[in-house]
Amino acid sequence: MLRIAVQSKGRLYDETMLLLEEAGIKLNRGKRILLLSAKGFPVEVLFLRDDDIPQSVANGVADIGIVGENEYVEKGKDAKLVKRLGFSKCRLSLAIPKDEEYNGVEWFEGKTIATSYPEILKTYLAENNVKAELHVISGSVEIAPGIGLADAIFDIVSSGSTLVSNQLKEVEVIMESEALLIANNKLSKEKQVILDELLFRFEAIQMAEGKKYVLLNAPKEKLDEIIEVLPGMKSPTVTPLANGEWVSVQSVIAEKHFWEIIGKLKSIGAEGILVIPIEKMIL
Repeated sequence: MLRIAVQSKGRLYDETMLLLEEAGIKLNRGKRILLLSAKGFPVEVLFLRDDDIPQSVANGVADIGIVGENEYVEKGKDAKLVKRLGFSKCRLSLAIPKDEEYNGVEWFEGKTIATSYPEILKTYLAENNVKAELHVISGSVEIAPGIGLADAIFDIVSSGSTLVSNQLKEVEVIMESEALLIANNKLSKEKQVILDELLFRFEAIQMAEGKKYVLLNAPKEKLDEIIEVLPGMKSPTVTPLANGEWVSVQSVIAEKHFWEIIGKLKSIGAEGILVIPIEKMIL
């Protein structure tokens, strides 16, 4: 049995649960308990605070964990990074009152900065030869300047709306963050086998993200032009039709180029274009 630590609530929890569900790991989420066993896969899920996950994985309470990169770096625990998962993206930034004039990082010299990430901030300030006082608080960092606790803040930023609502402006991005899969350094062979299968499933899900499966009919005489516009993972699949002058072409395209490619295909003479979402992709 492989034990995976995940955040007990919040956006990272929601996206992690969706990933596990898509990977075939079914949990009874109606039960709000600390530890849940999955159905049909040898995994149990341990629900923790996000800042407890790196230590829990490092000391073996959990075998693996899904955690924000911000917490992984801040805690500095001896757990190995296995995979970047590509969701729950945000950044750690310095922000100051919006009416302050900002000319560079030297603005923070002698100032008080409120943060929940003192270790990352200490490293950044030292690298920039800036001496500032850190006021460490665990929540609602953004209100600190408004109530006189600090001159500035160092905190997670996603959309930036929280900064705006607190009359702050982002002036320095210190690091980008996303969800990570981390693991204990001493997994047994049996647990490593389970982790490898889990990684296989995660990768199949990630490969399908932002992809569409396209089927179309095209005149045989235009096939070379169609293939040039519509490459597949290796090459498109081409199937003869009952009408010998036409073929069916199947391929995978990136959603971000979808309308551009479809427009070119229509201009070449493609017809009967069918677009299908992809749930998993295995190479």
